Amino acid sequence: MANISIVTLGVDDLAAATEFYLKMGWTNTTASQESVTFLQGDSIVLGLYGRSALAEDAQVADTPSGFRGSALALNVASEGDVDAYFQQALAAGGQKIKQPEKVFWGGYSGYFADLDGHLWEVAHNPFFQGDSKTGQLKLEGVQP
Repeated sequence: MANISIVTLGVDDLAAATEFYLKMGWTNTTASQESVTFLQGDSIVLGLYGRSALAEDAQVADTPSGFRGSALALNVASEGDVDAYFQQALAAGGQKIKQPEKVFWGGYSGYFADLDGHLWEVAHNPFFQGDSKTGQLKLEGVQP
């Protein structure tokens, strides 16, 4: 089965980004080094690496501007949990992008950006089954 083990974000200030994510409930690990941070979540590892160094490693141009065409998402058990996590993100230094609200697909969600502009959606989706403690989703596969 396909899986994502680590999501790595390119950041401008590794220490500030690390502090932000620690305030968001991620746990620093012994795998972290001076040039990279590896934070443990319940079901995934979040890597933080210098933006220009990450671009260099991937052999792509470092062109940081505008919408990046992606967002990370955290699914939680209730609308109240969305509001609480969203406020935690703002208190940690995140930027409000879209206030949590009822959305067209029948759920409740909002968006914030981290210190480097990476978009995060915090959502409650009443149609998804998952572990309410970890937020890990388990959706049924479709037969080909």
